[in-house]
Amino acid sequence: MFPLQEDSREEGICPICQENLKEAVSTDCKHLFCRVCLARHVAKAPASGVLCCPLCWKPCSEEVLGAGYICHSHQKKVCWFCEESRHLLCMECLVSPEHKSHCELAIENAISHYKERLNRRSRKLRKDTEELQRLRAQEEEKLQAVQFQVDCGIDRLEAELESQHQTRRQLETLPQQWPDQLEDMPAEVSKIFDISRAITQLNNVVTDLERTAKELDANTLKNASDLLARSAPQK
Repeated sequence: MFPLQEDSREEGICPICQENLKEAVSTDCKHLFCRVCLARHVAKAPASGVLCCPLCWKPCSEEVLGAGYICHSHQKKVCWFCEESRHLLCMECLVSPEHKSHCELAIENAISHYKERLNRRSRKLRKDTEELQRLRAQEEEKLQAVQFQVDCGIDRLEAELESQHQTRRQLETLPQQWPDQLEDMPAEVSKIFDISRAITQLNNVVTDLERTAKELDANTLKNASDLLARSAPQK
C-alpha cells in the first residue's frame, strides 16, 4: 500500500477513507485513522514485514489496533484466519500441530472471501423474501374472497328476514348455504401471520448480513462466519 499524502490530512477526517473518523485509533506517530480502515491496512501488511503507518510510513507497534489483533498465545500480529476454529492466527499458530490439517486464509483474502459470501447470501434471502411476499398476497386475496362471500350471505339473510316471505324452515337453511371456507378462516389468518413473521425474520437477517459485509474487518471475521452458519437455508 502506498503512503498517503501528508497534505491530505484534515482534523477529524480519516486519511484513508476521507470520511469522518469512526472508532478512531492512533498510531505510534500520532496519526488518527478509523479502526476499520487501519485494520484493513494491517491485514494487507506482509506477514513477516514491519507494520508501518499508512500516512507517514513510519514503523508502528503491532498493538496499534488493540488486543483483538494480537495473538493471545504468542503476542504477535495475527495474519491468518482459520475456517475450522474461526480464530485469527499468527505465524507461530499457523505452523502448530493444532492447525496442521485446517484450512487457513490470509486475512486480506478472508475478508474478501467472506464479504462476497455475505453479499451472495443477502441476495438469496432477498429473493426468498420477495417470494414470501407474493405468497402472502395470494393468501390475503383468498381470505378476502371468503370474507366477501360470508358478507354476501349475511346480507342475503337480512334481506330475507326483512321480506318476511320465508318460512322459518327456509330461513334456518340459509346459514348452511354459506361457503364451506368459513370454517377455514382461522387457519388462513394463521397462515398469513406465519408468513409475515417469516418475512420479518428474513429482513432482519438480511440487515445483519449487509451491515456485517460493510463493516467487515479482521476482528469481525468470526462474526461473519457465525452469521453465515445461522442464515444457511433450512431443509
